[in-house]
Amino acid sequence: MSSDSTEPLENVAQPQGGETYLDQTLRPASWDEYVGQDAVKNNLHILISAAKERQTPPEHVLFYGPPGLGKTTLAHLIARELGGALRSTSGPAIERVGDLAALLTNLNPGDILFIDEIHRLSRSIEEVLYPAMESGVLNIIIGKGPSARTIELPLPPFTLVAATTRVADLSAPLRSRFSGGVYRLEFYTEDDIAHIVRRSAKILGVEVEEGGVREIAKRARSTPRTANYLLKRARDYAQLKRESLSERSVSEALGMLEVDVLGLTPLDRKLLTVLIERFNGGPAGVSALAAALAEEPATLSEVHEPFLLQLGLIERTQRGRVATRKAYEHVGKTPPADLNERLI
Repeated sequence: MSSDSTEPLENVAQPQGGETYLDQTLRPASWDEYVGQDAVKNNLHILISAAKERQTPPEHVLFYGPPGLGKTTLAHLIARELGGALRSTSGPAIERVGDLAALLTNLNPGDILFIDEIHRLSRSIEEVLYPAMESGVLNIIIGKGPSARTIELPLPPFTLVAATTRVADLSAPLRSRFSGGVYRLEFYTEDDIAHIVRRSAKILGVEVEEGGVREIAKRARSTPRTANYLLKRARDYAQLKRESLSERSVSEALGMLEVDVLGLTPLDRKLLTVLIERFNGGPAGVSALAAALAEEPATLSEVHEPFLLQLGLIERTQRGRVATRKAYEHVGKTPPADLNERLI
């Protein structure tokens, strides 16, 4: 390590209040601070405003889309707007019917129950959730066999806000009970990501030159969570180098993370390379690609593939995944003459 690392840190920005929990610190605290997803925000504004005017809780809502786009943040903003408490849990954490019953019976009128990754609820727990969402009652079965009986417990008025990255895994009966709306969160534009980076930098107390902002925005995979992660890592690099967050220093920091100019990670690039070199550009099934990369198929289809599809680097066909001309150019390969036919 160079001697620079032992110099006093008087010129380095000091931690801002609450920075111990950075994800919470950077989360928007108001609708004005929440950038992007305008269609979703407009629909939620109507839903919440009308419910407040009627003095009733809003109907249940479901958010879905790739990770890091702001589903949890929206749940926090809804609770803040309504003035109720937010009770957070996740699908995997609700293992038994009793776990759900404890959550529901401890709610106060007007509370928001947020269930993340709701697609991982078991079907038996879903059956208990249906009457709670529709009729505001909790049906508990006491006893077993012929002597079993059902007790119906009234629940306080509440709103269920749910989030999932795999909406297709939700049962149709559960999806239909989100009468407040099922909303898809879209990837962000580069300008929106740049706006988020400027706001986060201000909260963290670091100065970022516009070139550095744009460099992070380009490589952030159109996702606010990734943008904040790259900003924090670039800040660490610039802090130890005693440099400002310029375009050059940000580029060097992200280069050390092996995040390229399109925001691709090493596994993204390896996936493209394997598809082009081992499978002759495709078509190839996700299971075959996963085996060649020694990865789980779900990791490729849920984490890496959505962004590669969005960038137009791969295409899904009836026979499998096919690398596009842009993918060949990105990895420095010459596209085959019959590429257009493969994409059909």
